[in-house]
Amino acid sequence: MTTVHPTEPADAPTTSPVLAVRSLSVRYNDVQALDDVTLSLDAGRICGLIGVNGSGKSTLFTSLMGLLVPQHGTVELFGMPTAGARKQGLVAYMPQAEGVDWTFPVSVADVVAMGLYGRLGSARRLRAADRAAVGEALERVGLADLRRRQIGQLSGGQRKRVFIARSIAQDARLLLLDEPFAGVDRASQTTMTHLLKVLRDEGRSVLMSTHDLAGVPELCDEAVLLHRRVLAQGVPSEVLTQGNLALAFGPAASDDSPPASSPATPEGNS
Repeated sequence: MTTVHPTEPADAPTTSPVLAVRSLSVRYNDVQALDDVTLSLDAGRICGLIGVNGSGKSTLFTSLMGLLVPQHGTVELFGMPTAGARKQGLVAYMPQAEGVDWTFPVSVADVVAMGLYGRLGSARRLRAADRAAVGEALERVGLADLRRRQIGQLSGGQRKRVFIARSIAQDARLLLLDEPFAGVDRASQTTMTHLLKVLRDEGRSVLMSTHDLAGVPELCDEAVLLHRRVLAQGVPSEVLTQGNLALAFGPAASDDSPPASSPATPEGNS
């Protein structure tokens, strides 16, 4: 869905969306993970991706990053194929915690610096400006004093903030965040929410999956309800209706206070 940012005048010229998915279908053996998914996201917007475990959220993220070959359909980031956007460092991806090897012997600063590798050449040697970008990014997420700590020694919330710092150092314009609030305490969630709003106000775009339905209206400009296909998309008040939630989560989730997490089901193709 292409929308006009609320701070723009009504007659502002339209621009291409930073993310455009058209008729995307993905299949794992006998499982149809995504079925004819179409959605888009404009610059300076936060979009919440909502659905039960197994609804295709993680499959969508890996497809956006070009890590899966779809049955059919297309993905464009900033008007170009995913590979081009990744090469230019325009997109950053935070996977679920389960997909990261936290025992790998790298420091917090090393992980943030990985966001710069695409422009460092084969030597992977940081210049003074690159080291400054890493330091500034860590300052922005409140982790400058932990820059030398091994990544696995951090709390869940701190680990998530490291990935956001990596996207900041990279100067990514689109952040793809798969369950950024999972395993995060309330204080860290508050910190991350504020940070994401600041990044949005800088013109960056965020697509994030979340089970925290109650927090979506406060953080997100728009929402997409996914259950292998798009059930609804638009502003949160239009998407998170009783009828739509019943379609996605079952009748028990369609009251006025949706649960913070969805029913426990395997996360493999979330």
